Amino acid sequence: MSEDNQVERQIQRIQDKLQQLLRQRDFLLKENGKLREELRKTQEGQAGESTRLEQLKQQVEVLRATKTAMSEGEKRELEKRLGQYIREIDRCIAFLGE
Repeated sequence: MSEDNQVERQIQRIQDKLQQLLRQRDFLLKENGKLREELRKTQEGQAGESTRLEQLKQQVEVLRATKTAMSEGEKRELEKRLGQYIREIDRCIAFLGE
């Protein structure tokens, strides 16, 4: 084999490997994009579930408060929490109004 022929074969192998690497890179970039989107959706779902969990906890507290007789201390604590919830709702409304 001539030296020129060997050089040409080596160049061809390098070009083939480069093309393979480029195809693999494109595939990985697409896969990365899909995984990022899936992660974003999962995080949004988790945030929604956390909000729902907090709402359910609040409902349980309200139901518990209305079902049983409360002491004066428990009533004050409930009023304090309700006040905090109302202030939080007011802040959310103000934020939405901006």
